[in-house]
Amino acid sequence: MGKDHPIIVQSDGSILLEVENAEYENARDTIMRFSDLVKSPEYIHTYRLSVLSLWNAAACGMTPEEVIEGLKRYSRYPVPDNIEVYIKDTMSKFGILKLTQEGDSFVLRSCDDLIMEEIKRSDKMIPHIEEITGKDSLIIKPYSRGLVKQILVKMGYPCEDLAGYVEGDPLDISLESRTSTGQPFALRPYQEAARDAFWAGGSVRGGSGVIVLPCGAGKTIVGLGVIEQVAAQTLILTTNVVALRQWISEILDKTNLTEDMVKEYSGEKKEVGPVTVTTYQILTYKKRGTEEEYPHFRLFNEKNWGLIIYDEVHLLPAPVFRITADLQARRRLGLTATLVREDGREDDVFSLIGPKKFDKPWKELEEQNWIAAAKCYEVRVDLDQDRRLDYHTAGERDRYRIAATNPRKYDLVKEIVEHHKDDQILILGQYIDQLETIANMLDAPMIYGQTPNSEREELYSKFKTGEIKVLVVSKVANFAVDLPDANVAVQVSGTFGSRQEEAQRLGRILRPKPHGESALFYSLVTRNTKDQDFSQKRQLFLTEQGYKYTIWEHDRFITELRKGKLS
Repeated sequence: MGKDHPIIVQSDGSILLEVENAEYENARDTIMRFSDLVKSPEYIHTYRLSVLSLWNAAACGMTPEEVIEGLKRYSRYPVPDNIEVYIKDTMSKFGILKLTQEGDSFVLRSCDDLIMEEIKRSDKMIPHIEEITGKDSLIIKPYSRGLVKQILVKMGYPCEDLAGYVEGDPLDISLESRTSTGQPFALRPYQEAARDAFWAGGSVRGGSGVIVLPCGAGKTIVGLGVIEQVAAQTLILTTNVVALRQWISEILDKTNLTEDMVKEYSGEKKEVGPVTVTTYQILTYKKRGTEEEYPHFRLFNEKNWGLIIYDEVHLLPAPVFRITADLQARRRLGLTATLVREDGREDDVFSLIGPKKFDKPWKELEEQNWIAAAKCYEVRVDLDQDRRLDYHTAGERDRYRIAATNPRKYDLVKEIVEHHKDDQILILGQYIDQLETIANMLDAPMIYGQTPNSEREELYSKFKTGEIKVLVVSKVANFAVDLPDANVAVQVSGTFGSRQEEAQRLGRILRPKPHGESALFYSLVTRNTKDQDFSQKRQLFLTEQGYKYTIWEHDRFITELRKGKLS
């Protein structure tokens, strides 16, 4: 505690962090381990302690004492007594319930008889109880393992699952010391740490959980490291066919596996092998007019998988949660740049995939040159008078579209592209008609939902080689697309206030640059509209990671851009 310290802890669980303080970065990196960022205006950022943020901290090995000490270290005033109690009570609940396997039975035990009595009497739990074996224990039905964990989380009692896993059919896999092109290859130190945190020495405390790393930090490589550790047949779920094929390419490039062992299961090919890569889209496909709800769910039982990898786990569709509840005997790895889910189902990721096992601040990796430094700019433009009338008389949803597709953004895009004519530029947006206008204006190719996969792959390839300098892309390129040479991104519109989208879009340009150049992220926003409001919400996650948006007004931005004096 000290008058010059940067945070104020309030009795409602909110934490105020002063940005213009010498200890700001250290304080931010400390509190982000156990709290959630709520808002980030210029000078004071607000975080909040939540049940899930504290449980994830506990799952990563933090103790209540370490959390409280971290708050006290940077707090300007005494930490309220009720907050210390809240932290201890919340974190102590992680591990009160333990699920183990004894013979063929799944036994749920508690060190608190009263909590166990509450569980036994719960209407939601009763259908899943096979037998009550004592004051502190009961046996759950064999196929209720996942559903029980979901129920218990919602009751406020996270269950530590120590019931173990089936080994799956073995897989003879090893990482190569050189890639197929002869380049040296090895896991980076933080990738090894992430792999080991998940694996936990092969004990029952490992084998399920989420690894959180920024885009460009090599989450796929962590996945390969985990496959090598598990050494069992593996099912990998990805966001789209382009990502699917990138996974296959990485596996063939960096492991001893051959093409006959790594198979694609998509709308175009339906092959199953020791390592099979598929997409969420194909898994959630339903054929109209038939009773079979999700015909491709059979893939989960096609082989004796020892590991299931969920790429971009923050996008996991609701139907896949349902099947995942039945897969608790398989090791499960979630990979993501952000645990933020716009549907609020973070607790389902926690209970069904597993808690956060590893997290690395983006800025820390930037300082170590593992990802590119990035400068973020928000450029504000006005609406013309006729569109202002349309905006103020429109419905709530239409207002955002009118503001986001402001035609005054087009000249701004042209200025930025001209200024960066020697760079590799991505134009990112939400509205297809807006993107088509920009693509025609720049005579640049465009990728959106209707673009065939073969054409997408060809355009991405040409962009990587520099044959194409500007690529216009819709939200289909937000996730799991590897474009290592992209160094400038221009965002013209987004998916309302999606924090995960903003993080993913910045991630498209964070691959380390050959000469250490910074990546540049321009977000074009219509002033004093829903576009500006949603932009501020989208920036929340990146602000938490330490990125700062420099705000520019249109005219001054153009002047400084032409002079080459942006800062």
